[in-house]
Amino acid sequence: MSSAEHESNTAAVPAAPEESVDYIRGKRQLHHALVISDPSPVGSMQAMWASVSQAAVMGIFLLLFGAFLYFGKPLVLPVFAAAVVALTLAPALKLARQRGVPHWVTTIFVLLFIIGAIGSIATAIAGPVSQWIGRAPEIGTNIKQKLSVLDAPLAALQDLQNSLSGGNGSVSVSEPASNMVLPVVAFVTPAAGELLLFFALLFFFMVGQSELRSSMVAMFSSRDAKLRFLKIMRDIERNLAGYLVVVTIVNTTLGVIVGLGAWLIGLPNPIMFGVLAALLNYVPYIGPAIMVITLFGVGLVTFPSLSQACIAPLGLIALTTAEGHFITPTIVGRRLTLNPLLVFLALAFWTWMWGPIGAFLAVPLSIIGLVISNHLIPDDEIQLPD
Repeated sequence: MSSAEHESNTAAVPAAPEESVDYIRGKRQLHHALVISDPSPVGSMQAMWASVSQAAVMGIFLLLFGAFLYFGKPLVLPVFAAAVVALTLAPALKLARQRGVPHWVTTIFVLLFIIGAIGSIATAIAGPVSQWIGRAPEIGTNIKQKLSVLDAPLAALQDLQNSLSGGNGSVSVSEPASNMVLPVVAFVTPAAGELLLFFALLFFFMVGQSELRSSMVAMFSSRDAKLRFLKIMRDIERNLAGYLVVVTIVNTTLGVIVGLGAWLIGLPNPIMFGVLAALLNYVPYIGPAIMVITLFGVGLVTFPSLSQACIAPLGLIALTTAEGHFITPTIVGRRLTLNPLLVFLALAFWTWMWGPIGAFLAVPLSIIGLVISNHLIPDDEIQLPD
């Protein structure tokens, strides 16, 4: 056979499809690895400074926006809170409208239900909380006696601090504990004007929700932008409503368990502790920590020994740990996954920005931000070099 015939026969035999696909895929992966491992330098200093200027403008905007949120709290906080609550209740309002219930009737019913729930909770805990605040000096003395075992370590730490700072280390304890508790209660209690503004805005948000959404849709020029906005709003409403339903069921169950446990071990006012546990559990990390400290302090006053005083807080730690790491993530995680670090940072930021109400709004605002980012930021997997 001649060389020409051999070359013609070889060319006539096609390559296997699997081999050609693997060859092309391997060539692309090799090219991608080379591009990542050997990045090209900056094209010009002008492009680099343009990027730096854009980042600086964005940073200035964020700082100004943060200052606006902080100093405009009396007006901005009720607006944000009413908008979040209205978005959360939007699926219920739509369901009632589909059943033929007038929109304003559902809005009035929801407002009356919220006001009634707040009034019932305040009535249930106002009396016991006032009694405990009135016993603050006695409670402080009893706690000091029960924790006398820690006097030696605390004295050693105080001596070390005095030797390092050069001070005399004198601490005044003559001020009644009620003088420290009352400012905290005054700080937690929202102002009457802000509360009235919140309910007024919530009413208008719920009544004019359809008109407001239509006006916002009309602001977008292209059809794709309008559809994207509607999808974002729909997902925000569904995720907020689903989160609220699940967390409310979990927190109510937790409150019932805490109330029954407080009654079984002999703590006074078990209903108050159950209601507080359910309410504070809406705030991740901070709420359960406050409840643990409260149960420990009441246990020190109620029980004769330190070991008995630790029963209630240890039980609550076990319950909240199981709820936060297994129960709620299993249910909510299928619908929406929140990074624990993101939740903690959002909690710290909004608590610093708006106080206790900001702590309650931290998770809903994080959900809104996550939904928006999922729609606007592409979900392409970025391969990093080894």
